[in-house]
Amino acid sequence: MSNVRNKLVHGTFFHAPHRGEIEILEGALVSIDADGAIDAVLRPADLDYEASKTAAGRAGTLVTLAPGCFALPGLVDLHIHAPQYPQLGTALHVPLEVWLHQHTFPLEARYSDVAFAKRAYAALVSDLLALGTTTAVLFATIHDEATRILVDTCLECGLRALIGKVAMDNPESCPDYYRDASAAVALEGTRALIDYVRAHPANDGKFVLPAITPRFIPACTDALLRDLGELASECGCHVQTHCSESDWEHGYVLNRQGVTDTVALDSFKLLTRHTVLAHSNFVSGPDMELIARRGSGVAHCPLSNTYFSNAAFPLRQALAKGVRVGLGTDISGGPSASLLENCRMAVTASRMLEDGVDPEVPPERRGRRDARVDWKTGFHLATAGGADVLDLPVGSFAPGRQFDAIVVDTGAPLGTIRIFDDIDDPERVLQKIIYSASRASIRDVWVAGRRVAGAAEA
Repeated sequence: MSNVRNKLVHGTFFHAPHRGEIEILEGALVSIDADGAIDAVLRPADLDYEASKTAAGRAGTLVTLAPGCFALPGLVDLHIHAPQYPQLGTALHVPLEVWLHQHTFPLEARYSDVAFAKRAYAALVSDLLALGTTTAVLFATIHDEATRILVDTCLECGLRALIGKVAMDNPESCPDYYRDASAAVALEGTRALIDYVRAHPANDGKFVLPAITPRFIPACTDALLRDLGELASECGCHVQTHCSESDWEHGYVLNRQGVTDTVALDSFKLLTRHTVLAHSNFVSGPDMELIARRGSGVAHCPLSNTYFSNAAFPLRQALAKGVRVGLGTDISGGPSASLLENCRMAVTASRMLEDGVDPEVPPERRGRRDARVDWKTGFHLATAGGADVLDLPVGSFAPGRQFDAIVVDTGAPLGTIRIFDDIDDPERVLQKIIYSASRASIRDVWVAGRRVAGAAEA
């Protein structure tokens, strides 16, 4: 990996620090300190711009983006099932509960095999970085050793990550061959992972954080949920779980708990400022208000929701109620590891929700009024929005933020972006990147000022 710390990066930078707005830093200089953080952003009109650029050029510390290349913040994926990567793009034709028991639980059980875990996790982490994901929130499995391998792999490859050993002990919903033996065993494994991550000799910069991970309420006994809630209060760790994902899952919790997922999780002290709720398609208005009061966030997984959630997440309503939202791929419930594809799908799903989908219903009754969002909001959710959910200093180009970035080459020979200089101003270029960039378009990926993936040396 090429080290670009203590350097000045020159080029055009796109980011969306605030929802619904973009900022174009054309011809800017971004200064990166020894710890990979941005310590200054200079524009051509700034007084010390030319002097800083000249000095960096003489010192050999100036990095200039190639013609046709533009920098975007690294993408923040709030919901990934890391062990499910080998089945990406398969078994999407069955309901969620069938998918879990016939396909997913058998696959996840294989992670008792350390060699299999190493092979699968190495492929996942490498591909995520190549696709521009620089921060990932990862479910692992119930296996202690395999989960430690996932931690090691992220640290070795440079992927910023939050990782949790999955906790699931309910014999009524989990198969005998794949579940924690008891609530005590699940709690012990979660504590052990927290200790492993925090004491890891390669994790001084806290690139990897531990996450308390009850799979979802159907998979956990009340005793385990209470224990994990107490642990969350004790250690201050992030929490990740599923919430009101599908008709089946949402209905199961209502029948068992007598309240919605949101209310039940809150009663177990699992709704915190650092909680990430995956999906949340069926959260009600009062649920949204409770989530917002607790400061929890939602991992909106629009592509996966199309296959397994039975409804479109009311994104715009959640945002209007103050819910913090980012995006997730939900590998492998979603058939793509690309967060950019999910960014596009977030816009598409919002328009389908607003317009409706049944042509036999009159247009005035077909959809949900005022539900759509635009590409600017999608870009924000994929970057600064996800960073906000996690309270991490990433997602935009500002002093104090980590320099996590992707460089998109709009002229890449095998890329999918087509720019016409006579009609495409910078904002149109960004729109084309959001809507049409592919893996081949991503030239470089940096995490904390280090190049960790890409097609060319910086």
